[in-house]
Amino acid sequence: MLAPDGRIASLVSDSVCPPHAERLAGAAIAGIPNLHSHAHQRAIAGLAEHSGDRPDTFWTWREVMYRALDRMDPDDFEVVATQLYVEMAKAGFTAVAEFHYLHHDRDGRHYSDPAELGHRAIAAARTAGVAITLLPVLYASSGFGGTAPTFSQRRFIHDALSFSEMIASLRSAYRLAADVRIGIAPHSLRAVPPDLLAEVASVHDSGPIHIHVAERKEEVEECLVHTGCRPVEWLLENHDVDSRWCLVHATHVTPAEIAGMAQRGVIVGLCPTTEGNLGDGTFPAEYFLACRGRFGIGSDSHISVNPVEELRWLEYAMRLATGRRNVLAGGPHRSTGRRLLEHAQLGGAQACGITAGQLAVGHRADLVVLDSEHPLLAARSGDALLDSWIFAGNTSVVRDVVVGGRVIVQSGHHANEDAIARRFKDTLRKLFA
Repeated sequence: MLAPDGRIASLVSDSVCPPHAERLAGAAIAGIPNLHSHAHQRAIAGLAEHSGDRPDTFWTWREVMYRALDRMDPDDFEVVATQLYVEMAKAGFTAVAEFHYLHHDRDGRHYSDPAELGHRAIAAARTAGVAITLLPVLYASSGFGGTAPTFSQRRFIHDALSFSEMIASLRSAYRLAADVRIGIAPHSLRAVPPDLLAEVASVHDSGPIHIHVAERKEEVEECLVHTGCRPVEWLLENHDVDSRWCLVHATHVTPAEIAGMAQRGVIVGLCPTTEGNLGDGTFPAEYFLACRGRFGIGSDSHISVNPVEELRWLEYAMRLATGRRNVLAGGPHRSTGRRLLEHAQLGGAQACGITAGQLAVGHRADLVVLDSEHPLLAARSGDALLDSWIFAGNTSVVRDVVVGGRVIVQSGHHANEDAIARRFKDTLRKLFA
């Protein structure tokens, strides 16, 4: 049974369910929040796979991404984000944390409403039907030591005052919305100098805080040069990092940093397909989970928009590193799929600042119905069904998706997907003409 705000009011058996209730056939699980998204990057997915004149790295990929932003206006951004969020919903993502750093016009000037593109991200999520945690990004410098931002970064830049004013405006606009949360995202230690990070973190004392950290070896080395500490080490020593924080990637960390993150109750935001695509490295997930750490997953650059692929490659990376199987199962006679999925559900919900991730009274009625009649799931039930969904095949078995008690995907189809896809294709033709 549903409460008016889209939460689960009660759970009852089918035999006592009211006759007018809508019934969905299949195996139901709690929805999966996508805790790390850069919506605008959906427009370039697959366009940075052609080798250049010099070795290709994260930094050469970033140049491709920056160039794609040169023509993108608010209408374009909303179309791209809407297409992305529909794809998320059809894959089983029911909420998204949008790490949103595209703020200004193409010449770097603020829009008349500085939160214009934030409003567009929220509008896109509402059109698609997914819940959104908007995380406006604070971006102030191009490197450690307060290096001046580059021309390519002109659309991202804020100081403490303009950033706080934008956050206040967004929180006021959506304070009563059941489907919107507002947090903040200091981009990274290289993009936010220490004094600015301290000022902003102290002012914004509620809501989620997300930050990129220790994604690249170069970032760790530069942080050591400028601060004498590794990035995660520096954060743990200098900030009250707690369960509100999501440390995205945290790829290159020491055992002491891993233990510190777990003890503080932070969520580590893992995006294995993007981290693999960019050559970032592999997060030491086995030790982190042994320390009782918590994680969630995101599709980040959207080279893939599929929770199954993120969870599969998180486990496979550990198998390749250790030569063992079911590394992240958590012990003998346990389901690897269930353990990974529960972390993605609960860790993602914590990172988004929402009460979700379980089919329980008081939680959001966000759920995914798997087609248990699909050949990939034939003769499966319980944990075997989850393991087969995550580790057997690439055909979608998501049948229905419910967000806040409202069905947004039915029989694998989103009601608006055809019209949204047409606008998306027209927008890409314009952007890359």
